[in-house]
Amino acid sequence: MRKLIAIALIAAGTAGLAWGSFSYTKEKHDVKLGPLEFSVQEKETVNVPVWAGVAAIAAGVVLLVVGGKK
Repeated sequence: MRKLIAIALIAAGTAGLAWGSFSYTKEKHDVKLGPLEFSVQEKETVNVPVWAGVAAIAAGVVLLVVGGKK
């Protein structure tokens, strides 16, 4: 289980460094007029800091090293 978490951290950190940000669409329901409902879709972008990607990779490596020694 520890190896799986370590590999996931390394993969997520690498992806964060490679792409740097990701976007998603959020739907907001703004106005209701009787039976009519108006909604707005907003595109949100989340920037992944470089330090977060490096920290995830480092944590994954530490888990692999500590998990390998018994």
